[in-house]
Amino acid sequence: MATSSTPAFPKKRNRCTLPTLSLFLLFFFCLFFFSRRVLEPKLFIYRDFISQTSVSLLSPPRSTELDEKFDDLRKPVLSVSNPVENVDGNITSSSEFSEPEFQEEINEKTTVDISSKSDPDDKTTQNTTAPLFISSEIESQENLGEITVEPISSKEKTNVAVLSKSDLDDKNREKQVEEGDTETEGVVDNAMAGKLRNCDIYKGKWVRDEGYPLYGPGSCPYVDEAFDCQNNGRPDSDYLKWRWKPDECHLPRFNATDFLVRLRGKKLMLVGDSMNRNQFESLLCLLREGVPDKSKMYEIHGYKITKGRGYFVFKFEDYNCTVEFVRSHFLVREGVRINAQGNSNPTLSIDRIDKTARRWQGADILVFNTGHWWTHGKTSRGKNYYKEHGFVYPRFDAVEAYRRAIKTWATWIKKNLAKEKLVFYRGYSSAHFRGGDWDSGGSCNGETKPVVTGAILDSYPEKMTIVEDVIKETHVPVVLLNVTHLTNYRKDGHPSVYGKNVTAGKKVSTRRQDCSHWCLPGVPDAWNELIYTTLVARQT
Repeated sequence: MATSSTPAFPKKRNRCTLPTLSLFLLFFFCLFFFSRRVLEPKLFIYRDFISQTSVSLLSPPRSTELDEKFDDLRKPVLSVSNPVENVDGNITSSSEFSEPEFQEEINEKTTVDISSKSDPDDKTTQNTTAPLFISSEIESQENLGEITVEPISSKEKTNVAVLSKSDLDDKNREKQVEEGDTETEGVVDNAMAGKLRNCDIYKGKWVRDEGYPLYGPGSCPYVDEAFDCQNNGRPDSDYLKWRWKPDECHLPRFNATDFLVRLRGKKLMLVGDSMNRNQFESLLCLLREGVPDKSKMYEIHGYKITKGRGYFVFKFEDYNCTVEFVRSHFLVREGVRINAQGNSNPTLSIDRIDKTARRWQGADILVFNTGHWWTHGKTSRGKNYYKEHGFVYPRFDAVEAYRRAIKTWATWIKKNLAKEKLVFYRGYSSAHFRGGDWDSGGSCNGETKPVVTGAILDSYPEKMTIVEDVIKETHVPVVLLNVTHLTNYRKDGHPSVYGKNVTAGKKVSTRRQDCSHWCLPGVPDAWNELIYTTLVARQT
């Protein structure tokens, strides 16, 4: 049987098949690489080639040279909370502030250009390489936080800090400062500190500022009931919106963190009567705003601030510093005299320093005051009250007693405190009673605006003249924190009838009003701003 040599499935010879297939593959390959920019980047076919990020990439560098120049962008970027300029003129970040602090400042949509310190300097390269942008597409301010960026050639996430609204407004504020519209803020250089040293920061006026108060009413747990006017039912709030502005210069914006940095490892102590306790509570509230972890700020004995206790020590753990208050009504020694009938009468030894002085010596910065206790009761009458060299005067002039007491204090300061310590004497804080004194029906209820005109603006207590004279005579190194003039204006800042928290519909008593102390937030905040200004001027 014959067999056929023809295969069962004859092979078809088509010479065009292989070239056609090659051309088709080449066409598809070209289409793939040259048209990917116009295609949707989220197509699954490109996922291995294009990194899915929250940034839009415009003309990424193609050459090896530019690829190396942009290597910095692939590295993790540190949180930039306080940029500073290094010796090479490049901007670097300060690690002084922690990332959680910085995240709290992010409060609006932001677009930030990021450039490497090794960006090409020549114009040709800059023209051929587009910048990298970060754009936050956040719809709600509640979700504001750090923006996560995935680098071009890395799968690791990078945290890029975005400046807050207040930070972005810094340049605008600086421009306003140059035009004289507002105060300075931020880092204060030596030139600016020099201007502050040559400025009379106590001569000026109050200006309305919607950026005030510096802490919210009711937000600070260290304001005792007597000064917590808003929580005690005061209906108006315009008195909170005033900032002190000197005529000859601009005060640096109060910076709680910077204040604490300057206070690191030190002890700041306020010594005086309840007016200094008023200022002490204000300072605690201001500095609290610069403490991220509030549990690291506390009274070391666990005491709650009340007018019944005369000694408090607040610790700031992160800065290893303390802010303290020591009660001393007169700065000189109070005592008791037993008369012939066996009765006891209070006395005031105007030639002996107060017993609390043993605490003063350990402080690095001290703020003293006395004044209001010299205007009433036995102090003002001077009968069988003033004592000197062991002798109680049957009658003695209160003004002269004040002069001798201040001289005793100044002499003690000069003999017992080292020169490197910073000592303030805070001046007399004006009261605004009308129709009588504090204990005889005087009132200030209903005052809602600062004084604009009137004799009180130019009034200057005799006690302040005495303090100035004693400081000059004894050559004691004391900074006179002269707040008398600026408090003259503020008849609206006192607690008045709102010195107690009235609940359950109880009627507020108008028989005795507080027109001496100050609501918090309020006027004492300005006194502490002036202390901060002094520290800045001295670069302490």
